[in-house]
Amino acid sequence: MNYDVVIVGAGPAGLSAAIKLKQLCQQKEVDLSVCVVEKGAEVGAHILSGNVFEPRALDELVPHWKEEEAPIDVPVTSDNFWLLTENRAFSLPSPFDNKGNYVISLSQLVRWLGQKAEELGVEIYPGFAASEILCNEHNEVTGIATNDMGVAKDGSRKENYQRGVALKGRVTLLAEGCRGSLSEKLIKKYNLREKGQGQHQTYALGIKEVWEIDADKHQPGYVLHTLGWPLDQKTYGGSFLYHMKDRQVAVGLVVALDYQNPFLNPYEEYQRFKRHPAIRPLLEGGTVLQYGARSLNEGGFQSIPYPVFPGGAIIGCSAGFLNVPKIKGTHTAMKSGMLAAESAFSMLQEGLKMENYWDNLQSSWIWEELYTARNYRPAFEYGLYPGLALSAVEHYILKGRSPVTLNHGKPDHEATREAQLFSPIEYPKPDGVVSFDVPTSLYRSNTNHDHDQPSHLHLKDPTVPENVNLPKYAGPEARYCPARVYEYIPDETGDLKLQINAQNCLHCKACSIKDPKQNIEWTVPEGGGGPGYTIM
Repeated sequence: MNYDVVIVGAGPAGLSAAIKLKQLCQQKEVDLSVCVVEKGAEVGAHILSGNVFEPRALDELVPHWKEEEAPIDVPVTSDNFWLLTENRAFSLPSPFDNKGNYVISLSQLVRWLGQKAEELGVEIYPGFAASEILCNEHNEVTGIATNDMGVAKDGSRKENYQRGVALKGRVTLLAEGCRGSLSEKLIKKYNLREKGQGQHQTYALGIKEVWEIDADKHQPGYVLHTLGWPLDQKTYGGSFLYHMKDRQVAVGLVVALDYQNPFLNPYEEYQRFKRHPAIRPLLEGGTVLQYGARSLNEGGFQSIPYPVFPGGAIIGCSAGFLNVPKIKGTHTAMKSGMLAAESAFSMLQEGLKMENYWDNLQSSWIWEELYTARNYRPAFEYGLYPGLALSAVEHYILKGRSPVTLNHGKPDHEATREAQLFSPIEYPKPDGVVSFDVPTSLYRSNTNHDHDQPSHLHLKDPTVPENVNLPKYAGPEARYCPARVYEYIPDETGDLKLQINAQNCLHCKACSIKDPKQNIEWTVPEGGGGPGYTIM
C-alpha cells in the first residue's frame, strides 16, 4: 500500500504530525495521503503517562480544543513537593510551575486526537505492528512492513495466517515512543546519536496505577511529587500522585534505570511506597482500576539524536524530548511531530530538504526548554542531597544559564554492579489493601497476547542468563521487569533456567535497557497484543 506519509505509532507525536499534515493540506488546497499504524488493539491502548499536561503544543495544533470537547477538564489546583523518610514527609518549596496545566489521562487524550485525525482524512490502522524497515538500493527508507499474523510458536502457519503488509511512504515518521524498536535500529544504522548531541540516552521506569478513592478524600487538581524514600540515596527517582476527575487518583513511582543494586525491584519499591503513613490513608478503602508500566527518556538535551534519516525522521519520545525537571514530555513530543510534519510537507510540495526538521527543532521552544533543563538530571549522579543542592542552584540562581553542561554517567545497563557487593532486599508481603502481587496487577493492565506465537523477546546469546546474569548479578531480569516476564525456574536437575513468559509483557522496554549484557532484543509481537489501557 502506497502513501505520501507513513507514521509508525498513534501516540501524541504521531497523531500531532498526522493532524498537522492534513491541516497544511487544507490550507494549501493539496491532498496528501497519510497513514498511521499502531501496534495496540486500539488507539490509546499502549499509552501510559503521569500526566500533568501542559497545553502549549495543543494550543498551537487545535486552538479551540476546549470547544471541541478534548478530555482536559481538571486544572491543577495545588502543587506539593515532599521529601520522604521512612515514616515522615517534609514539605519542600515546589520547583514545578503547574499553573495553567491540567491533570489528564493521556490514553484518553490520544483517543481524542485519533478522532480529530480521522475527521481530517488520516487513515489509522490499530492492531498492526510495524516490525521491519523497508529500504531501497540507495539505503533510503521507503516505508515499513507489519509482521505476519497467525504464526504458531513453532513457526508453522495457523488457520488464521495473514501475511504482513508493506506500507510504502515517500516520507516515514517513526513515533514509537521511548526506546522504539525500529527507531533504535535506525539510530544505530545511520549513527544518529553521534551526529546529534552525542551522549547515550538514559532511562527510567515508571510504574503507575489509577485508583478510585473515597469522595471525602478526593481533591480534583491536587498534585504531589515526592523524592527520597523508598529509594536509597544513590538511586534517582520519585513518586507522583495526581487527583483526576470522578474520584480517580493517578499514583506512580519513577525509578531511574541507572540504579546500581541488582537486588532492587522497582515493582516492589512502588508497593512499599504506597504503605508510607502519608500516602496509605488516602488509598485505604479505595480500589485499583488499572495498572501499567512504561520506560521514559531522561537523557534530555545531551542525548538528542540527529532525528533525520534518508527517507524520514524520528519524532517524540523515540528521539527523546522529555523535560526531566518538569517531568513532562507530551507537549514536546507533540511539537516535534508538528515540526516534522511541516518539514515533510515542504519536502513533498516544495522540494525542500527533510533536514529542515533539525534546523526548526533547534530554533523551537523545545530546544530552549531542554537546554535550560539540561543539568538537572546529571546533577543527581552525585546522590540525592548533592543533586538537590546542585539542581536548586541551576533552577533558582543560574536559571539554566550555567556555563557548563554536565555529562551523563554510565549507560544504564553498565551501572548495574555485581550482586556480591550488596545484600538481598527483603520486601514486605502484599497486604491486598494498598499493595499487591504481580499477577493481580497484571490482570488490571488488561494485557493479552496470543500464547501460541513466537516470542517477541529474543536472547542474542541464550547462554548469558545462566552463565553471566545469574552468577554475577543474581538474575536481575526477574526483578527489573514489572510484569514477571522473566523467571528463573529449576529444571529437572535442580539447576535454575530462565523462563520467558512473553504473554505477560507490558511493552515497557525495561528489559532491553537494563539487561547488563544488552542480550535481550525487544521486537514487536503480533499486532493487537499487549496492554489495554483506557484511563492511564
